[in-house]
Amino acid sequence: MSLPGLDDAQQRARDWFVSLRDRICLAFEAIEREADSDARFCFSSWEREDATGAAGGGGVRGLMKGKVFEKVGVNVSTVSGTFSPEFARTIHGATEEPAFFATGISLVAHMANPHVPAVHMNTRYLVTTRRWFGGCADLNPPIPCSEDSVDFHTTMKAACEAHASIADYPRFARWAQDYFFIPHRQVERGAGGIFYDHLEAADEAFESAFAFTRAVGEAFLAVYPRIVRHRMGNTFTSDEEHQMLAWRGRYAEFNLVYDRGTLFGLKTGGNPDAILMSLPPRAIWE
Repeated sequence: MSLPGLDDAQQRARDWFVSLRDRICLAFEAIEREADSDARFCFSSWEREDATGAAGGGGVRGLMKGKVFEKVGVNVSTVSGTFSPEFARTIHGATEEPAFFATGISLVAHMANPHVPAVHMNTRYLVTTRRWFGGCADLNPPIPCSEDSVDFHTTMKAACEAHASIADYPRFARWAQDYFFIPHRQVERGAGGIFYDHLEAADEAFESAFAFTRAVGEAFLAVYPRIVRHRMGNTFTSDEEHQMLAWRGRYAEFNLVYDRGTLFGLKTGGNPDAILMSLPPRAIWE
């Protein structure tokens, strides 16, 4: 569906994020059916107003609670407006001119079985006085498994290497390691993955940056359902479940204290329920 006022690049990016959302949701629902669960995603739309009172776009929150996916959210949004002067100073290309456009997909899955790693993925396209793509995908196992971590990293590495002119896997992997770090705990949030930002997409650079961002989405869709299927039938103990809940507490701390996506959504008038879908359904602190 075309949205009024979007240029070709904005529309193409928005349409891709919606199509990726649809395929991910179908893949996750298929896994639930394999576990004899009839869980399905429930979708709710939301709209926002800009600070001036003008229409500022909105999005759709997709949420499923099932037998395998204890809680998984897959959101898409397309918003525009004007940053506050203070927040504009923190955004690439917005210091002098605070108008912005942003579209993207954001996903967080918290799993019922502690042997199945939680996961986070988002990719986005932003326009200020600059145009760029950013994104990340990172694995968060309560009980680390080297086989799963290697599979995840190998798949993301292949996506980067297929676009080596603009994507640098060692750099993006280090970036994820640095970004997904909990300073007050002095631990990494999980097993890492990739993180990239400010991948320039103005004029002729758009096609290569967009192609890489699509590759990240395809890589995620290939690797994560495979990992889930490998682990979802594993038996687990009450101690292992306790370990998962404690790890979720740290995940929540990071998202509430440090995550830039959470801050961006709240600072731009996004839907709080959609933004905070990243929080786990159960967690403990000790």
